[in-house]
Amino acid sequence: MSKYKLVMLRHGEGAWNIENRFCSWVDQKLSEDGLREAEACGKHLKSLGFEFDLVFTSILSRSIQTAWLVMQELGQEWVPVRSSWRLNERHYGALIGLNRAELALNHGEEQVKIWRRSYDVAPPPIDGSHPYYQEIHTDRRYTFCDIQKDKLPKSESLKQVLERLLPFWNEEIAPEIRKGKSVLISAHGNSTRALLKHLEGYIGGLSTALQNAVDKPLMPASPPLTFRQSVRTNHVTAPSDLSVTAEDGAAAERGAGVES
Repeated sequence: MSKYKLVMLRHGEGAWNIENRFCSWVDQKLSEDGLREAEACGKHLKSLGFEFDLVFTSILSRSIQTAWLVMQELGQEWVPVRSSWRLNERHYGALIGLNRAELALNHGEEQVKIWRRSYDVAPPPIDGSHPYYQEIHTDRRYTFCDIQKDKLPKSESLKQVLERLLPFWNEEIAPEIRKGKSVLISAHGNSTRALLKHLEGYIGGLSTALQNAVDKPLMPASPPLTFRQSVRTNHVTAPSDLSVTAEDGAAAERGAGVES
């Protein structure tokens, strides 16, 4: 059975991660700790002998910065990079900018859990009165997307993240992996979660352990498991159809971390 290598990173820490706020499509850059995390992750991958042929990122700065720093530490800055809004973090709509703890006090832990962890429930949409609406939805970067700006999401469930991610996966990423290229994806918690869900072929949500694993900060850890999960360093080895066996999923779950 043919096997292919895919490494997935969730970006390093940003200021709003520290403040426990929904960052989503707000273009936060990495914090000082986030910069160090990305550099340390690059050193870790270098120590394991990773060489990449192609890098994919979202169009948010924290994803791009993470990829840059990792590739710099690897001494592979020349590797081609492709960026797409389809790898962006989930659009959290009206929740953007809000503190999760305060939101739980106002709406209850259960409702916040539904917004964050359910598969097909989207938060309330963002509108023109939201303090970050103009910053996000008039940003010039979204004029270069493969759909019209007014068709971009105003809120998303995880199901909708997967739906907008899959065309990019099927048309851009998966064909390169099938050619035998070693691919790095530097993305976000929910775009990573959605892609892992697709690779596993789950009908419901990801297991709690895997959900928690992709929420961990990017940092070096033990060598990645044979499928994925070394904190935010996810090493995926999949069959030729780029799906994942139950045995691989179980191995990943055993190695998954705990949400901080």
